[in-house]
Formats: sequence, C-alpha cells, structure tokens
Amino acid sequence: MSRHNKKAFTLLELIIVIIIVGILATLGLSQYNRVVERGRTPEAKGILGALRKAELSYYLEKGAYTTSFTDLGITAPTSCTSTHYFYYYAILGSGDDRAGACRCTTGGKNPNYSIGYYLRLFIDGRYDAQLPDGTIDMTYW
Repeated sequence: MSRHNKKAFTLLELIIVIIIVGILATLGLSQYNRVVERGRTPEAKGILGALRKAELSYYLEKGAYTTSFTDLGITAPTSCTSTHYFYYYAILGSGDDRAGACRCTTGGKNPNYSIGYYLRLFIDGRYDAQLPDGTIDMTYW
C-alpha cells in the first residue's frame, strides 16, 4: 500500500476554514454588541418617561413647562456617574422636545460606550435617537 492514500485536510483548506470562522465571529460579535447596547436604553427610557409624566403634571399645575429637573422632584444624573449608563438634560424653550439622555463615554457605569449618542423625549410621548453618525432614528426604541 502507498503512503499517499491517507485522507486528511490540507493546510490550505484549514487556513480557509479558520479565516471563514474568524469573519463570522467578527460579524456575530458586532451584532451582539449592538443588541447589548440596545438593552441598556431602557434605563434612559424609564427615566425620560418619569420626567415626561412629571413635566405634564407640572404644566397642568403651573400652566408652563419647567426648565429644571429640580422643579419636577425627580433625581436624574446630569453628568456621568458610576451608577448609570446615561446622563440626562432638560431641553429649554418652547419646542415639543422636553428632555434628553446622552450615553456616557467616560465616567459612567461600565462598560462605557465608545461613541456617545443622544435619545430625546417629546412631550407627546415620542422618542427618537440621534446616532453617532448624526442621523435621527425614530425606530430606535
């Protein structure tokens, strides 16, 4: 019998398989990170929703919208802290967007996100997201 009858994979076939697995793992990891990040947005949505309800109550009582979170009696971090993924800000003026949240890139609850993005709350209950590339995504939530 000849020694060349053995069935085995060649080195080239193994390298091709390793490259394909590496590409699939990279694609899967980026999708995984995106899903995990979307899972962190309920923190912002919950606090923004509470701010909206308090803002509507304030408007019914005073006849005008507030310009400060302290008037609403709600505690929301206005800078990145180690207990939150987002910090929150009031939007002043007469527009229908009332509050926003920004994803912490440093100083926030770990892991911090590499690029900050903004989530806005409108007084009628709509939300949108301004993504890092500047686009507005109404379906982000």
